[in-house]
Amino acid sequence: MKKSNKTVTFLKQKSYLLASILMLVAVFGMTGMYISEQRSEQKEQARLEQEQKEQEELAKQEQKEPETAAVDQVIRPENDDFLDAPDVVTSKEEQPVEEPEQPAEEAAEETANPETTEESKEESGKKQPAKETTAVSQEPELHFDAAQMGWPLQGAVLMDYNVEQTIYFKTLDQYKYNPAIIIQGNVNDKVLSVADGIVSNIETNEVTGCVVTVDLGDGYTAVYGQLKEVPLHAGDYVEAGATIGYVSEPTKYFSMEGANLYFQMIKDNETIDPMEFLQIEE
Repeated sequence: MKKSNKTVTFLKQKSYLLASILMLVAVFGMTGMYISEQRSEQKEQARLEQEQKEQEELAKQEQKEPETAAVDQVIRPENDDFLDAPDVVTSKEEQPVEEPEQPAEEAAEETANPETTEESKEESGKKQPAKETTAVSQEPELHFDAAQMGWPLQGAVLMDYNVEQTIYFKTLDQYKYNPAIIIQGNVNDKVLSVADGIVSNIETNEVTGCVVTVDLGDGYTAVYGQLKEVPLHAGDYVEAGATIGYVSEPTKYFSMEGANLYFQMIKDNETIDPMEFLQIEE
């Protein structure tokens, strides 16, 4: 009888142990399935986020407009003597002035009827002032005031103006004349107009990159080099403090000097020292 009870007890313990093992196996199986589902969801979420980022980047690239270069740009051939020549820009006074062409209809009428009546002359005389008033745009009269001239860019002067003695150009490893001052800056720094003026020329050369020339009046001219994103055109009127452009990456001629503004002043087609006019801020 005792042996039978022991057998029953053993079988119950064995069944309990087997049931416990089966429950543990089921728990582990369900845990594994839960972890696997979580990992799958995380992978799917990461994939969706990556696709969303790619779509946003593609949309930004499509919306971004390419930077436009200034009009009337002229590419000069490489010339190391550019810095030696004081008269490196073309003055507005030297540009030829084109006379307005006579309309084709008026020329045909004059050819067909060389002898005009007094009445037609009077009528043409009455109409002429209205045409001139409509066609001619008045430009502001420029007068350069040295006392009001401001800095085009706030920064240290890396290289001084000197056309009497040569100075050392680090990038070129040469001593050369410098008809301008080189002002230290950072790429994308805003460059401002030093005075009121009219844009007379926008060009590009290998030495100083994009260059904007502004007529200040009374024979004075300001030249801004190493620019990009110039929002002006030849003939535009700019006020003192207006944006001329932004500092660009330096050309290969100034790579060791770093980003900078090439600033030159000219009086009656001869270079002058800009530091004589710039106000030194204490």
